[in-house]
Amino acid sequence: MKAALKQAEKAIAIGEVPIGAVIVYEGKIIARGYNRRNTDKTTLAHAEIACIRKACKKIGDWRLEGCTLYCTLEPCQMCAGAIIQSRIDRVVIGTTSPKSGCGGTLLNILQNPDFNHQADVLYGVLREECTEILQRFFKDLRRRNKERKKMLRLQQAQISEHPVQIQQAQISEHPVQIQQAQLSSQQPAPHEQEVIRQ
Repeated sequence: MKAALKQAEKAIAIGEVPIGAVIVYEGKIIARGYNRRNTDKTTLAHAEIACIRKACKKIGDWRLEGCTLYCTLEPCQMCAGAIIQSRIDRVVIGTTSPKSGCGGTLLNILQNPDFNHQADVLYGVLREECTEILQRFFKDLRRRNKERKKMLRLQQAQISEHPVQIQQAQISEHPVQIQQAQLSSQQPAPHEQEVIRQ
């Protein structure tokens, strides 16, 4: 789980929700992954999915029998489904996810007896550390959002108090661009030019 936490730190370093995962086979880590959903602009860029993809490539098979997946946060429905589809034997979870957890919190996809495969699940390994990194991220995110909103309010207040001065400042900073924009706006459109020629 410590290795999975290191992956979560990589996520937080690029502004992603800090979730990390690793897959272990025969006592060795064969795949690592961390959340890159916003960075890669795809829903599929979850830590567990990245791990499963790398592990399949390493082993050379889509079946990951004999593997254990360690994840800092309880898998969502997509990742839990991928875990079952890839036949991973065991899942070790750091902390639960009250809004999307499908390892027993909202649903228990990992151990549904109606599926053709079930995984053994162990909860709460390094729970405090896995919870702390998430709380740290969202606390910092709330602070940054609050500062951004405050800055926007100040800018709007300045515009409403001194609209003329701000316009003059913009003109003095970019006189050429503004003159060109004014000239282009005064020139007749192509269809108007045709009327003038006629």
